[in-house]
Amino acid sequence: MKNSKVLALTAGMGSLIIAGTASADFQGISHEVEVTAFGTMVQVYVDVEAGDQLNAVYGDADNALHIGAGAGSFYQNAFGGPTVAGMNPAFFPIFPSLVYDSFVTIGLTTNVGNAMLDIGIDFSDFNAGGAIDTDNGSWFATPDDAQVHEIDGRVLIGQFTLVDGALEGNVNLQGKNADGSNWTALGVDVNPLPAPGAIALLGLAGVAARRRRK
Repeated sequence: MKNSKVLALTAGMGSLIIAGTASADFQGISHEVEVTAFGTMVQVYVDVEAGDQLNAVYGDADNALHIGAGAGSFYQNAFGGPTVAGMNPAFFPIFPSLVYDSFVTIGLTTNVGNAMLDIGIDFSDFNAGGAIDTDNGSWFATPDDAQVHEIDGRVLIGQFTLVDGALEGNVNLQGKNADGSNWTALGVDVNPLPAPGAIALLGLAGVAARRRRK
């Protein structure tokens, strides 16, 4: 029965991706960044308009999915896993470091009430601290799953704790607009921040601007 459900859901997602049309309802990528004892934790969100959904993150032959840490690596907790299925909040008080694990998701930060599935992705490298790569895979939840709906205009797609390096890569996204039509976004850059040198320049520019206003 479980296998039948997975097959039915993935078939439905395949139809959703094929039927998708580009839409301005996709607003971009945003991030929550926290420096922790285990590395820099970056939560990646897909920004959409009110009432919209994010159903799938995927890679295909035309637009492969890649999420990496550049020359660095991702923190992976021994008690977690590569997807949100490994984020059991009952373990957080016993293994507090699990909170900072790296994982992919749709909408939720724990496995409680989480209906997310994945297909066609080999997470072996990611689970060892390396990258996620696929040209024929997806993690997803169906339009009937509450977690696909935006909250405050965004949907979480992953938490990545960088031991070193910088988050980089591209993903493809599929969702539904509030009116029930589909939207897609291809080759979306997941990089949250400008390079350190650029941040320093922005800081200097801000100082200079303040001095000119005085």
